[in-house]
Amino acid sequence: MTKTENYNLILQQAQSLLENEHDLIANMSNISALLFSSLPHVSYVGFYRYQNGELILGPFQGPVACMHIALGKGVCGTAAATRQTQIVPDVHKFSGHIACDAATNSEIVVPMVKNDQLIAVLDLDSNDFSTFDEVDAEFLEKIAKLVMK
Repeated sequence: MTKTENYNLILQQAQSLLENEHDLIANMSNISALLFSSLPHVSYVGFYRYQNGELILGPFQGPVACMHIALGKGVCGTAAATRQTQIVPDVHKFSGHIACDAATNSEIVVPMVKNDQLIAVLDLDSNDFSTFDEVDAEFLEKIAKLVMK
């Protein structure tokens, strides 16, 4: 199965999981589990909720994670501050990278914005280099929008 075919299947599953469910934490929980179990080479999938001017750890799958991240710090904080998806092929070359898990080598972070308000970020890590690309960004952005409905 190609990456696009896999994401199309994940997107359909996400739509089914989230149908008629409006609790943000419940939706984040199920989506983190779905993505973690469905994407090869992913070592962590989680959400950081934007509260009180910082990112605070939300539902996730994988190893223990940083609990507080300042806006503009690390890949998550940069995605939140710029409101742009960040694709990082080698986190060791990302200025200011926060190493919550020393085994992580690549990362993608999708900001979740609703009504021009930052709600959260969706963070995926991999122990492999160059795991994430524009296909991941396209589908993860669609999935993030579903979570916020």
